[in-house]
Amino acid sequence: MKQPSANEIEKQSTGIPGFDLIAYGGLPKGRTTLLVGTAGSAKTIFSVQFLAAGIEQFGQGAVFVTFEEMLDDIRHNVAGFGWNIERWEAEGNWAFVDAAPRPLDDGEIVGAFDLGALLARIEHAVRTTNAKRVVLDSLGAVFIRLGEASTLRNELLRISAALKVMGVTTIMTAERESDEGPLTRQGIEEFVADNVVILRNVKDGERRRRTCEILKFRGAFHQKGEFPFAILPGSGIQVIPLSAIELRQSSSELRIPSGSADLDEMCGGGFFRDSIVLVSGATGTGKTLMCTHFLNGGLLAGERCLLFAFEESRQQLFRNASGWGVDFKTAEESGRLRVVCDYPEVASIEDHMITIKQIIEDFKPDRLAIDSLSAIERISSDRGFREFVIGLTSFIKHGEIATLFTSNTPTLMGGSSVTETHISSITDSIILLRYVETFGEISRGVMVLKMRGSFHDKEIREFNIDGKGMHIGRPFRNMTGILAGNPHHVTTSEADRLEGLFTEGPR
Repeated sequence: MKQPSANEIEKQSTGIPGFDLIAYGGLPKGRTTLLVGTAGSAKTIFSVQFLAAGIEQFGQGAVFVTFEEMLDDIRHNVAGFGWNIERWEAEGNWAFVDAAPRPLDDGEIVGAFDLGALLARIEHAVRTTNAKRVVLDSLGAVFIRLGEASTLRNELLRISAALKVMGVTTIMTAERESDEGPLTRQGIEEFVADNVVILRNVKDGERRRRTCEILKFRGAFHQKGEFPFAILPGSGIQVIPLSAIELRQSSSELRIPSGSADLDEMCGGGFFRDSIVLVSGATGTGKTLMCTHFLNGGLLAGERCLLFAFEESRQQLFRNASGWGVDFKTAEESGRLRVVCDYPEVASIEDHMITIKQIIEDFKPDRLAIDSLSAIERISSDRGFREFVIGLTSFIKHGEIATLFTSNTPTLMGGSSVTETHISSITDSIILLRYVETFGEISRGVMVLKMRGSFHDKEIREFNIDGKGMHIGRPFRNMTGILAGNPHHVTTSEADRLEGLFTEGPR
């Protein structure tokens, strides 16, 4: 995190995981922050979480001013996040200021809106709870009731000035009509508020993607750009601050077995302890089998292993592993293996990221396998998927967890791309699995394409699967075009000529 300068305004921690990282400490203390977004962008959740964190983490009282929703609705809507507002009210830590209109049967509002009286009520609530945090939800309802547009700016300045005098850090919410249109409906609020934070809930393909952006902090620094976030039951908003990732991971020289002695030999003695390995191949080439051997190698060494499976059920995985002589069931019952199976479509990619990280933190595995990245890729855009992989690999690297990812190639014979979104540069090692057609029969081939910091075999070898698992055989001879997805035989003389070019160089 950036260290604040001596002249920078003091920050107030929001208590929202990830947000304080991109805000370099939180919201500017004692100032007003305008929180804008369309319907469903999580403005109220963000606001209540800000107040809840003040009570739970910092012992600060909270005041919530509502101009639209009924109090019982607010209490009920946020209860699923573990925020017990009724208890905080009873303890004197939370106070509502109910400024919501009370409509008559004919829809007319009783009485004129008195801003002076409202500010007096807010000040009383602040003194009663010793509040340091205040939320006004939302300004749109206030403006409708203030009447003349020419008075809006002056009245908003009046509200902001009064809250500053009270010494509270304030969030004021406002609605947007669209995620790409004007910042607010009135076009006034953003110029009066000290700080502006934008929440977006944009449709990305067939799904929606939530992001937050700090547009401005007066007198304080912050990170630029949009950052994905997720809303999780029981905890609320979690921001994923990808730009806070730092390349400060340690590097291990320790080798661990891959689960196959032949593959260890091809890799120069096994995988490095902290390496991220990508296994890329078409469907049916043996990616899940290689995952099984990788995890079994850890189990045989007494390590804790974790598998996230997004394409097969637990019963299928256990049955197939048993057919290859690996007893996943006993390993899971002993607590050394944990298998998490789910369809990617049950949650957003941000939700999957946070869930995976939480499970890793709880289980503390020595080895991790994700089968497959391609399944997760189909629920996200290229950008969202790449952010997912970058964030996850950075987290894994800091934990020094040996990890194996699998990914499907876009074509049956492999083609020119290791992955559709070109994430191969993020991984430490790449193992390619390919189909090879030889005289009307389909064989499998395996190659170590990349292994950072280590010598490795450069040959494409035969790769067989039987009832005992995987077996790596001899190199393919007199064949070319395997990696390009167009394998074909060459004559012995042609093969000798090509080999001579590589060994002796051009004449």
